[in-house]
Parts: sequence; C-alpha cells; structure tokens
Amino acid sequence: MDASRSHGPDRLSALLGPPAAAPVPVDWPAVESWLRLRLPADYKALAAAYGPLDIGDCLWLHTPCVQAGHFDWGTWLRTTHRHCRISSRDAPPNEPPPFHPAPGGLLAFGMTRSSSHLFWDTAACADPDRWPVVLFHQDAVYRGINPWRSYGTPLLDFLDGVLATGMPLPGGGTLGPLPPTARRTAFLPGAVPWVPPAPGAEPVPAARRRAALREGSGLDALRLLTPPPRVPRLGPGDWPALFDRLGTRLPADYLALMSRYGAGCWMGWLRFLTPLRTGEDGFVRHVAQTLNGYRTLREHDPQGHRLPLWPAAGGFLPFANSIDGDQFGWLTEGDPDGWPLTVWPRHADQGPPLPGTLTEVLLAWLRGTLSAEGLPGLDRDDDPLEYATFEPWTDASYW
Repeated sequence: MDASRSHGPDRLSALLGPPAAAPVPVDWPAVESWLRLRLPADYKALAAAYGPLDIGDCLWLHTPCVQAGHFDWGTWLRTTHRHCRISSRDAPPNEPPPFHPAPGGLLAFGMTRSSSHLFWDTAACADPDRWPVVLFHQDAVYRGINPWRSYGTPLLDFLDGVLATGMPLPGGGTLGPLPPTARRTAFLPGAVPWVPPAPGAEPVPAARRRAALREGSGLDALRLLTPPPRVPRLGPGDWPALFDRLGTRLPADYLALMSRYGAGCWMGWLRFLTPLRTGEDGFVRHVAQTLNGYRTLREHDPQGHRLPLWPAAGGFLPFANSIDGDQFGWLTEGDPDGWPLTVWPRHADQGPPLPGTLTEVLLAWLRGTLSAEGLPGLDRDDDPLEYATFEPWTDASYW
C-alpha cells in the first residue's frame, strides 16, 4: 500500500467528515521520545485533525491528552497493557503477548464500548506506518476463547473496514459497520495536551527502594520504598479540632503516617481523605456521608451489612476509599491505638479485619505480599517498584 495515501487529509475527510471540535494539540517529538518509538503517520494525522475522538459512537481513539480526574494518556497506556496481560491468562493460549515497553510489544491506541482494546503490533514491521492493528476482545475471555485477533492492516484500512462492513471479532460477531461520525470523546470535553513525566533524579536511589521491598519495617521502610512528598497535604485545620468534632482521637500510627505523606492516592487505588480540611467538604462530612450510605444499604440488605457504625461501640469509622468504591476504616474498639482496620468491600462479603497496623498493611500491600478485598494484589509479572506510588492531593482535590 502507498503509505502517503493511508494518511492523506482527503482520505480522512472521506472516512469521517469534517472535525466537529478543535483537536487537542500534541507535542509529537516529546511523546515519541518518551515512548522511544515513532508512531504511525495516519494516527498522528487523525489526532491532529480530530482527536481525541469517538468514532461511530462505538470506538474511542485515544490521543496524548489529559483531563484532571478523568483521563491521563500515559496512565491509560500502562493500565490497558496490564489489564490485557492479566486477562489473557484466563483463556487460550493462556500466555499473554509482550506489551510496550518490551521490545516489539503491543502498543494500545484505542478501545470500544464492547470492551475491546485496540493495539498496534510493533514487532510486525520496522515501518510504523505499516503496523497492523490487533484487537483484544474481553467477551471472548469470558467465553474461554482466544481473545486476540490481528487484522494485518494499518489503522486507516482497519477503520475503513469497521465503517463499511464491520471487522470480525474473536469468537464471532463483528465490530461495525459503524456510522461515519467523528466526535470529541464525551468524557474529555476539557482535555489539554499530555506532557511526558520528567525523568528527574529519584529522591531515593532505585537500589535502596528495591532493597526496601524485602528489608526494614514500619514507616522507615515505607519512606524508602515510596518517598513522601516534601510538604504533606493535611488541610488548614488542626488535629485537636478534628478530634473534638469526631468525639475521639485517632490512632497514633495514622497520625504519624499522615504527618509524612498527608492525603493522597496510594498505588493509583487507595484514596486517603484530607483530614484537616475545613468547610463543607471536610473529613467529618465525608465520614457522615459514608455511614449514611451504609445505613441505607443495611435497610435493604441487613445480612450483608452487619458492621456497627461510629459512634456505636466498636463502630466502623472510615478514613479512606478505593477508586472502585471500597471503604476503609477502623473498628473503634477500646483504645484508638489498638483499633483494628477493616474494609467495607463493594463487590464482596464483609471479611475479617486486616492484619497489623495501617503502616504495616500499606507496606505489605505495596511490596506485593498482601492481597485482600479492596486491596487487589500485584500480577506475577508486575514490578512492585512501578506500582509503589503515592500521589498527594492538591487544594483542588475532592477527597
């Protein structure tokens, strides 16, 4: 095929019509330097004319952009690769293909509303303009069928087929045919250009961080494994005022952890409330909302919601939640420094308390040695250092 034809502006217009919204600019040299790959010209042409875009109300073509709290292209790449790697093991051939940044690994560029994920096979050809599209179909995994299919064609030829006749899916059925529409992705109305993370010098050398996966205990080991921010985000209030409003002090282990890290998100999953935030979005209000939600659910399902609630003796007092809606808190039995930790899981029955203090639980989870409801474990091919992260909140953060 003539590569210049594959990404010509006339062909884009013929396929998708005129852009409906201004595209989000992309610094392609910076993106390709970060990837250490040159990307297909037809993809860059699509992004420059339309992206990010929803094709035929079914297929999302993701481009390097970010919208706070909704989407980060670099994070999406990593999580998509990881999800498909892990899911691949549940259906034949049961061994996942390599994914970028492995040499020749699959590189994601889009997904569909039917839980398919779209990749380029970067090992197929040295010329990225000829990289064939490969599809991973989640529904095939559920049916025990090989979820992977390579179409042997580059991006615009693949889209041509999807729009005109549909393209076959693993296990039967087709993706398409779709109406030739190209709209701004609905959940990215305020997207801005994505900026690759600066390499910078690590505050803790990688060798010391790796040693902390096996050695040390408590807050000292946690600080080596996951370096804390220079200034923890706690809020403008003070602890005595919070304790007065709650009617109790909180565990010393929690206070020590928060004094180092403040509020934020651990491992891209576990979100700690900002404890000393004042005003209507404060800690006490989040606690009250969570407990009110539990009471409502208990009215409909008392057997599935048996926890007593703060301020009852031994009651559940939440302080964190997961991005999937699991709630983390203490069972307020006796002295606060001895309160057990527990999870109110969203998708499972209530389990027993977690073993150890908050810092011990966090350290074991980040090391990959603890998996519990609400705290998903690492995959066997994950490097724990990649996931042992903490993102501090800002003044604009909800939690």
